[in-house]
Amino acid sequence: MQIGAVFPQLEVGPDVAAVRAYAIAVEEMGYRHLAVYDHVVGADPAVHKGWAGPYDLHSTFQEPFVMFGYVAAITSLELVTSIVILPQRQTVLVAKQAAQVDLMSDGRFRLGVGVGWNAVEYEALGQDFTTRGRREEEQIGLLRRLWTEESVTFDGEFDTITGAGIAPLPVQRPIPIWLGGSSDAVYRRIGRLADGWFPQVPPGPRLDSALATIAASATDAGRDPAAISMEGRAAWGPGGLDTLLDHAGRWRDVGATHLSVNTMGAGFTQLDDHIDALAQAAAALI
Repeated sequence: MQIGAVFPQLEVGPDVAAVRAYAIAVEEMGYRHLAVYDHVVGADPAVHKGWAGPYDLHSTFQEPFVMFGYVAAITSLELVTSIVILPQRQTVLVAKQAAQVDLMSDGRFRLGVGVGWNAVEYEALGQDFTTRGRREEEQIGLLRRLWTEESVTFDGEFDTITGAGIAPLPVQRPIPIWLGGSSDAVYRRIGRLADGWFPQVPPGPRLDSALATIAASATDAGRDPAAISMEGRAAWGPGGLDTLLDHAGRWRDVGATHLSVNTMGAGFTQLDDHIDALAQAAAALI
């Protein structure tokens, strides 16, 4: 498995020096990639009564594409969005931003996308929450065309392009697209379209069922299910390193090609705590 780390956005906050220190430490410890989560805006619980989402307007999220432009200049890590919420964003702009990160990182970029769960965020970005699945499916094919064709003409349900293209094109043509999500519709989409996926369920019966759905969908689409990569996530939980290593072993046993070590939500209050936990994990895993 290729081992990476999840950037602990909620604990690191807006400190640019902390972003730099964390990214450099991750690379020096031998991790191969850095995964970053995405939210553009958060809901105000004072306005949205009974708000039950995991994040709100106080949750700090670095903008992934901008942050990766910075990290690409100071490390040689693979940069991974895990995930950006694609249907709430303009397709052509995502293609341009992703191509730029791919160029800045010399082809070390993996675009993870998903449909999200926050209708408040969709409203703020002027997009329709109810059609997000159909839009993501259309966007994936269009992104690949924009990364590989000089001039694109496209007339779809959600996007129209007449003889236009982005320049410069990315190093990777096309950039790998990985999907997140945890519904049968998403699993079928992964089988048809994705280069890889980020499971939202742990190893066990639910993962087995998801893998079967993905494999069947891939076969129906004329694709090899074995060519679809999978990235598990090992969390630093109450059991510390022992818990994390147990998670990592379970992902290895089910055939994960990648693994991200996640220290976010572990109760750490200082950057050094995250780095110390990652160092312990690296010594055992890498």
